[in-house]
Amino acid sequence: QLQLVESGGGLVQPGGSLRLSCAASGFSADVYAIGWFRQVPGKEREGVSCISKSGTSIYYKDPLKGRSTISRDNAKNTVYLQMNSLKPEDTAVYYCAAALETPPISTVAAMCVTGVMDYWGKGTLVTVSS
Repeated sequence: QLQLVESGGGLVQPGGSLRLSCAASGFSADVYAIGWFRQVPGKEREGVSCISKSGTSIYYKDPLKGRSTISRDNAKNTVYLQMNSLKPEDTAVYYCAAALETPPISTVAAMCVTGVMDYWGKGTLVTVSS
């Protein structure tokens, strides 16, 4: 059974850092692009960052662009999202998702912008508050 499990969320003070992890099981993560998305209650889910299956193509969207780094360790079937200089407005449930790099959504930019992914995790809550 294909599964994505996020971890690493929690309470952090403004200006702090967190590293989220997305562990894949039931499939080999290196055949899928992986994306991080977030959602605040009452708002639409938005893309944060996406990384290609090889790790050579990366896309960042505005909310955390310049304050986050996505990476993957295919040997561990895990993708990471390092977030720095966190702000209260970064408070959200963060989800990871996987997608095959096939048309029409074949680039990480398209995945992050459209949110069209094949598999989703259940999310991890990040709260930025003093």
